[in-house]
Amino acid sequence: MTEEFLSGTTGNPWESGTLALVEEAVRKAAAAEIMPRFRQLAAHEIVEKNGPHDLVTVADRSAEEHLTASLTALLPGSVVVGEEAVHADPSVYEALRGDAPVWIVDPVDGTRQFVHGDPGFCTLVALARHGELLASWTYAPVLDEMAIAVRGHGARLDGVPMRAGSPAPGAVLEVAMSHPDFTSDEEKQDLLPLQHADGVHARPCGSAGLEYLAVARGDLDAVAFSWENAWDHAAGLLLVSETGGTDLTLTGERFRITGGNAMPFTAARDAATAAYVHGLLAGTSR
Repeated sequence: MTEEFLSGTTGNPWESGTLALVEEAVRKAAAAEIMPRFRQLAAHEIVEKNGPHDLVTVADRSAEEHLTASLTALLPGSVVVGEEAVHADPSVYEALRGDAPVWIVDPVDGTRQFVHGDPGFCTLVALARHGELLASWTYAPVLDEMAIAVRGHGARLDGVPMRAGSPAPGAVLEVAMSHPDFTSDEEKQDLLPLQHADGVHARPCGSAGLEYLAVARGDLDAVAFSWENAWDHAAGLLLVSETGGTDLTLTGERFRITGGNAMPFTAARDAATAAYVHGLLAGTSR
C-alpha cells in the first residue's frame, strides 16, 4: 500500500507526482505556520519543555498540526508521530511499531536557532512502515533547500541527484556531535573519544536535520548522537543512506527508528568513515 502510494502508476517515485505532493504540503506548512513567525515571536509564544535549552514555540505546534492534517489526507489510514504530539502523549510513539503507515514529523528541527532568529533550522518529514524508512523530506525554509530521499531510488537536493562521496585520503574528519547543552554528564563522557582523537575535528551540532544534510552533500564527514528520538533522525538517516553513506550504533547494528538502540551512534558519508567513528566511540579504533 505505502510503496504503491509513493510509486503511483509509473512505478518510479520520482515520476509519480506523490513526492511533489508531499513536498508541497511541507512547503505550505512552513509558509503558513513557521515563516510568518520567524524573528517575530513574542515572549509568550516560547515555552520551555524540559529546561532552558529545550524550547517549543507556537510555530512548532501549529506547523505540526498543519502537517498532521495534510499528510494524513494524502495517505488515508496513515498516522503521525510528531515531536509535539509525543510530548503531550508519549503513547503516540508506539505507532512506529504498528501496522499503519507512519509520518514522522519534526515541525521545527533546531527550535533554539529559530527562536534566536538564526536560519539554521528545518522541517523534517519521513514516511515509514513496520519500522522501515521509505521516504523523507528535509526542508530548510529560510535557505529554500529541499532534500528528498526514497529508499532504493536515491536522493535529490532541489531536484539534483546527490552523492556524499568519501573524505580525501588523510584529511581531518569533520564530525558534528550531540550539543553539550542537550547531553548528560555520562553522554558527554561517551563522546570524549571524538574530541581527543587525532585527525578528527569534532564540534557541537546545530539542527540535526541540517547536519545530516551536510553529510549527504559531502560537506560534513559524520555525525555522532547520543539520543534516539525518531523525529530528529529518521529523515536524515535515509538521506545519508541514499547518498552512499551508512549508520552504526554502538553495537555495530544499524539504527532502528522503533528504539532500543545502543548509544551513541554515528552516521557518515561512507562505510569506512562510519566504521572509524564507530570504532572511536566503541574504543576499538586507534
